[in-house]
Amino acid sequence: MAHFIDRRLNGRNKSTVNRQRFLRRHKRQIKDSITDAINKRSITDVDSGESIIIPSNDILEPTFQQGKGGQRDAVLPGNDQFIPGDRIERSRYSDGLSDDQASPDNDRQDDFIFQISKEEYLDLLFEDLELPNLQKKQITKLVKYKTYRSGFKATGVPANIAIVRSLQNSLTRRTAMLAGKRRKIRELEAELEVLKNKKPEQPLEEIRVREEIYLLNEKIAAVPFIDTFDLRFKNYEKRPQPSSQAVMFCLMDVSGSMDQATKDIAKRFYILLYLFLMRSYKNVDVVFIRHHTQAKEVDEHEFFYSLETGGTIVSSALRLMDEITKARYPENEWNIYAAQASDGDNWADDSPSCREILECRLLPATQYYFYIEITRRAHQTLWREYEYVNDNHENFTMQNIGAPDDIFPVFRELFKKQIR
Repeated sequence: MAHFIDRRLNGRNKSTVNRQRFLRRHKRQIKDSITDAINKRSITDVDSGESIIIPSNDILEPTFQQGKGGQRDAVLPGNDQFIPGDRIERSRYSDGLSDDQASPDNDRQDDFIFQISKEEYLDLLFEDLELPNLQKKQITKLVKYKTYRSGFKATGVPANIAIVRSLQNSLTRRTAMLAGKRRKIRELEAELEVLKNKKPEQPLEEIRVREEIYLLNEKIAAVPFIDTFDLRFKNYEKRPQPSSQAVMFCLMDVSGSMDQATKDIAKRFYILLYLFLMRSYKNVDVVFIRHHTQAKEVDEHEFFYSLETGGTIVSSALRLMDEITKARYPENEWNIYAAQASDGDNWADDSPSCREILECRLLPATQYYFYIEITRRAHQTLWREYEYVNDNHENFTMQNIGAPDDIFPVFRELFKKQIR
């Protein structure tokens, strides 16, 4: 086998570049592993890194071998068991395994396992996702700045020194200061040559010219290569950027019909949503609303861990969202989104009210409204009312989640990038 060795010097951050190239090369398998892993994790561990397993056959590099190639039927000297033409069964120990480790079919595929960081995990998890219909709204205050290069300045910290510009200034200064002196030296040297060849000799005049040349060379040597006056530093300034403000309302049903498994699925969905918003956007507010017969705005901890329960009146959450929107999030300044999770159980006479509130008050001011129903049973009145809304409004969508394995596919379907 011929080995090719790359002896070029490694550049800075080469290991990081190689790692990213590896991730891009095996992205499909990595994303499949992430999808499987997220359904098996606990709620509190959903955003940590992950161990990825890739079959060894998928990462083998091409090699060069010296030999005849093809099939061989030669028998090596010293063999006393086989003759040319015999078929030899593959050894169970050919992979260096003991008898109890060898696979039953005498074939084995090693796995390559590596760990990806939390940052890489979240990048792959939320790749190609976005908030639909996000628009730039008029805002009344500066919410975001971006740093730009803005020329050079004479003072600054050493980390921002502009080496090329400083050397250019040094060259310009030295040229301006020394050009006249060097021109004078060339004239004196020419005069000295004339005096040397002149008859009769004039030693006193030669001494005067040599002293003048010496003094000029001393002045040239005293000029520093670079002076503090030459130094220039990169200048940066912050400029206000137009920024899209958005708010996401998370409405979760915590009524008695929501058993622990259903609530766990809802919480997993909302944790994914929260991580996605915090990871992908700078100016997003998240409003948490829990409801049973009454709705209440809560903080993040109470939203996920409170044990409060009761009956079901879904319209209470929609009314509270409408009140908060009008009080704190004007539609001309904010992109308003909502994600509602429920098991679909609701008082029969309340479901038409939910449809009316959505169509008349919420959807006209909302960029997008997501409804997720978590159930394996037949859909009830709330789903049927929402189906009518879904058929008549482009900024409304609904999905059904029946098991934890459906969470991430549904999440990606809801927030996939739109083709423009």
